[in-house]
Amino acid sequence: MKGLLKNLGLILILVAAVILIACSFTGNVNDNMILGSSAALLVIGLIVYIVINKKIAD
Repeated sequence: MKGLLKNLGLILILVAAVILIACSFTGNVNDNMILGSSAALLVIGLIVYIVINKKIAD
């Protein structure tokens, strides 16, 4: 479980990237809700990655 928690930020970033790639392939790039949610997932994933790895290192 600790390994999954350690990689939670990377998983969120990968999910956001997959959403953006899927939107690009389907041509659904004008839907602001999907693009905004994936951008939010990227930012949240980056913050979670930094915070969790900083706490594990300490």
